Amino acid sequence: MTQEKLKQRKDTIYSLICDEQYVPMKIKEIAILLDIPRESRGELEEVLKALTAEGKIAVSKKGKYSKAEARLVTGRFAGNARGFGFVEQEEGEDIYIPEDQTGSAMHGDEVQAALLPERSGRRREGKIVKILSRAVTEVVGTYQKGKGFGFVTPDNQRLGQDIFVQEERSMGAVTGHKVVVRLTDYGRKDKKPEGRVVEIIGHSNDPGTDILSIVRGYDLPMEFPDKVQREARDVSRPVSDADREGRMDLRQWQTVTIDGEDAKDLDDAITLTREGENYLLGVHIADVSHYVREHGALDAEALSRGTSVYLVDRVIPMLPHTLSNGICSLNQGEDRLALSCIMTIDHKGNVMDHQIAETVINVDRRMSYTSVKKILADRDEEQRREYQALVPMFEEMERLALILRERRRKRGSIDFDFPETKMVLDEQGHPLEIAPYERNVATRIIEDFMLIANETVAQDFYWQELPFVYRTHDNPDPEKIQKLSTFINNFGYSIHMGTDELHPKELQKLLEKIEDTPQEALISRLTLRAMKRAKYTVSSTGHFGLAARYYCHFTSPIRRYPDLQIHRIIKEQLKGRLDGQRIAHYEELLPAVAQQASDLERRADEAERETEKLKKVEYMEQRIGQVYEGVISSITAWGLYVELPNTIEGMIHVANLPGDYFQYQEETYEMVGETTNIRYCLGQKVKVRAAAADRLMRTIDFELVLEDEEAEEEERNGKGYKEADCQ
Repeated sequence: MTQEKLKQRKDTIYSLICDEQYVPMKIKEIAILLDIPRESRGELEEVLKALTAEGKIAVSKKGKYSKAEARLVTGRFAGNARGFGFVEQEEGEDIYIPEDQTGSAMHGDEVQAALLPERSGRRREGKIVKILSRAVTEVVGTYQKGKGFGFVTPDNQRLGQDIFVQEERSMGAVTGHKVVVRLTDYGRKDKKPEGRVVEIIGHSNDPGTDILSIVRGYDLPMEFPDKVQREARDVSRPVSDADREGRMDLRQWQTVTIDGEDAKDLDDAITLTREGENYLLGVHIADVSHYVREHGALDAEALSRGTSVYLVDRVIPMLPHTLSNGICSLNQGEDRLALSCIMTIDHKGNVMDHQIAETVINVDRRMSYTSVKKILADRDEEQRREYQALVPMFEEMERLALILRERRRKRGSIDFDFPETKMVLDEQGHPLEIAPYERNVATRIIEDFMLIANETVAQDFYWQELPFVYRTHDNPDPEKIQKLSTFINNFGYSIHMGTDELHPKELQKLLEKIEDTPQEALISRLTLRAMKRAKYTVSSTGHFGLAARYYCHFTSPIRRYPDLQIHRIIKEQLKGRLDGQRIAHYEELLPAVAQQASDLERRADEAERETEKLKKVEYMEQRIGQVYEGVISSITAWGLYVELPNTIEGMIHVANLPGDYFQYQEETYEMVGETTNIRYCLGQKVKVRAAAADRLMRTIDFELVLEDEEAEEEERNGKGYKEADCQ
């Protein structure tokens, strides 16, 4: 049953059950009433299950269906180490679940929650009434041996509770072992979860055990099955005359790749020339779908992985290195098969014409971001001499990238520009250096060219009305934007809301107004928090953050499954093979692909963040007592989070703030002294001392550092921190 058909039938059944004349019925009675033949009752059961899962209807112990009495919401439970949690919904505000109302729900579970009566001035609360599906069956943690039993403390603090393990189910684990424990009982309010150890990863002090624990905790597949490896080797043959047949031959075009120095999977190449006032931009993407065929072992494995995962010390690829670093990598001086988007772009950044084609290319030079930056930004004479033949093209690239960026800016595209983290580790995996990852002229050129290719391909296939996978980013929740608007009014800023929705240009204008002001960090973070998460969908509903009507991921099929999937569709369309049967095939297939890819992307993001947090804690363990300057990045009822210039974040607990008793003011995002009225606010600069780092909890504690002896004297006199007031 297609999603559209399911929706129509859900509407029909729900209307029946909501009718005043309806009395609770069993599935057989509903089928008779609606004259549904016996062979179609499986579809009726599917519709009723879907309505029940959404909380719209309820089924009694006798199997009779009726309209749900309590208002129920369905979503993903996001646990918190402090015991409470939230139910995250597709639409609307998250529902707060107090600690005593979580039942046996664990972080990541799909749950049903009943809304509790509203209380004035408080966010909506609920209680978990049903677990729809379990996200966690195995947990990674640290084993603690007791007398006749043991406990496993989960690495993922959001899981909340220790897991009880009987001694005979411990596999002989000792205190300090990192283990995988399979849950046998999820527990309840007065009973801890139980499990049995199924794997001992290693001792927590052994090199590499920390990252392996995260890999196992997120169930990330490390090794490729033999069948997949064999297929990768079999298809990794040099490009032949037969492979080139029927393709555009672009081997004489001046072509480069631009990537990081240590990149090995080079999946995009660029060509650029001028045609009068217009630019001819070619974005050439490795034709991975030529080697990874639908329904093969490689395809099934890539779908199950969804994306490559970039951890601090390793990459877990979506495809074997035989492909990703070999025949599907656009290596310098070697013939490679590509799928190209060749665009004619005018001086205002408009795509006047384009062609999508199967091509064969040969890269002239493998360039690094550092070299291109030296050529364009630093005007490095040595680099400009070495790449003399390419310098004119790089300069044209810089001009076109600026044009494309300005076009996006004018339509309202939002660029938060929060720095990513770059880590340097030693051979044992210990962090030597942590710094913000630099965005420069070269990285921006590639970003700009990939964005325009993604938009062009998405728009092309949208208007062809063919099945496709889009990258969409929904408008923010109006309630969150209203809260943001109310808050920024305190600083003299405003957001204009239309009759029904917010235009991204309003947020862009806000970010431009606050640039280089004391409130920039504060308002930028709050604006980001108001945004929704981008995802993969089969409908082109637009990308709010980019202010793009059409957008997809076309440019990286080596590391993202949705890109690989749409490459297949594009190639079938180019060859005239998208007949009715194939269209029906993709209409049935793609919704599940889009959902699975979105879920796996989220898993990868969380795992990447966890490895970063772990190494940041390890880095600060060696720097206890050192003093740093930072900014307050977040404020909660239990303390201030301070971010250092190197992207490391730690907390000053509210009890450790000097000179007063402090309380959190939620409406202004401030921490305020009860008697002194000293205020700490987001974006405020402070000096901190590294006080503690807990690798198990993955937390870093800071202490506020007073500016001078006079301030220390004031602290002793109860006057607090001299420069604490918000500016």
